[in-house]
Amino acid sequence: MRRIHPSLPLLALIATLPLSQAHDHKGDERIQEGDYISREPIDAILWLHILSMTLSFGILFPLGMVLGLVRNRFHVPVQISAACIGIMGWFLGHGHDGRQFEDGNIHSVYAPFLGLGVLWQVAMGVYLKLHLERGWHGRVRRVVVRVHGVVGVVMPVASWVQMVFGGITVLGFCHKDHLGQCLAHFIMGGSFIAYAIVMTLMTLVGQAWLRRQGRAPEFWDSLIIAVWGFVNTFTEHRWGQPWSHGDYQHTSMGIVWWCAGLLGLWLSRGKNGEARRNLIPAIVIFLTGWAMSSHVQHLEFSTKVHAVFGYTLMAAGISRIIEIAFVLRDRTSRPNGEPSTFQHVPPYLLIASGFLFMGANEEQLQLLYDSGVDHVSYLLVLYSLAFLLYLFVQILIYVYASNMAAKKAALGAGSIGVNGASGRRRPELAPIETRRGDGEEYELEGLISDDEERLESALTRVGEGSPPMKEGRS
Repeated sequence: MRRIHPSLPLLALIATLPLSQAHDHKGDERIQEGDYISREPIDAILWLHILSMTLSFGILFPLGMVLGLVRNRFHVPVQISAACIGIMGWFLGHGHDGRQFEDGNIHSVYAPFLGLGVLWQVAMGVYLKLHLERGWHGRVRRVVVRVHGVVGVVMPVASWVQMVFGGITVLGFCHKDHLGQCLAHFIMGGSFIAYAIVMTLMTLVGQAWLRRQGRAPEFWDSLIIAVWGFVNTFTEHRWGQPWSHGDYQHTSMGIVWWCAGLLGLWLSRGKNGEARRNLIPAIVIFLTGWAMSSHVQHLEFSTKVHAVFGYTLMAAGISRIIEIAFVLRDRTSRPNGEPSTFQHVPPYLLIASGFLFMGANEEQLQLLYDSGVDHVSYLLVLYSLAFLLYLFVQILIYVYASNMAAKKAALGAGSIGVNGASGRRRPELAPIETRRGDGEEYELEGLISDDEERLESALTRVGEGSPPMKEGRS
């Protein structure tokens, strides 16, 4: 019988706790008519709730998800820590004083679904740790492993949505006439951030997948752009109502997207069916930024923020064009496999554009204007958030790549072992380690290959113009 993992009792205890219940809004009577939050400031307990949930769902759960993908031994401890901190944050969120919120707000309505996802993950983790593989458990285990992986990948996205809902709720935004533009800003801004993360994954660890699929990155970019353009074309205007200035701009932008997306899909297929790079998605990003930079708002503060958002998006499009046409020269990656330093510019600018657009909704900008905050200070804070998020994405990708490299090395060493013996090291227990020679190996690999090519061509020329060398006498 297998030894029971020491963390199983704690996992079972976590699975029995009610992670989501209705918030007892004992201060609802303090909310004035027509408002959605009370006038009190945020107290220390609520700040602790925000920080603990950000640590749990925004940092530890995504890190645990990556560790689970590479079967690292720290996967279970990190997930347990995230769940414990999340439970503490749940109690803090139900015990705070100060600012109160209306019943049925989106943050509290969405919380049970997120809590259910955590419960599912914990329950499936407990089952998998029992290592029940005989009989029908063998078939069930394979299904549970797949579902556990899918839910683990979905959890960071679901957590991001809940954190956005939390920010909307704590400020009392996105109600009545403001709902439409609020949804547009947060959905589109989040889409730019997601696009940047996928672009980073394709650049750093997705090259093998792209080769297997036989598609260029622009094929997937153009497909998403075309679908999103069709959606925007028919949803940005409320049919049956008069057309406004914003309706014309947003609908025309949707038309540009699906038209360009269809062209990008066609150009991503080469003459003989091979994958080909193209610049259409980058041009669409540039045109979108140009349109948004000219998007005049009722508030001058908002007009300046939209202009900087547009300039940032235009810079992202231009840098993507430079990357494809001049840095990679229409290749999917550099010959040595290492990304260029310039390839980090487009995804960062897209993340920054996402934060700028999410933070450009009219209620938030009006609040900042009334508070006396200037647009430059506000924009610098948003750029700082983009730096932090891109740093976190880089850390997660590094953890994944370094563990996969260590796992492959362990498998290679384990097949032969020391003195020909078969190794017994479990690859899923490979530690997170830094391979010092990686950068040097990549650089030397490129230099050595170039030198060899030059030497070979020189020898060829010498061989063509000189008689063959005779063997020396013994």
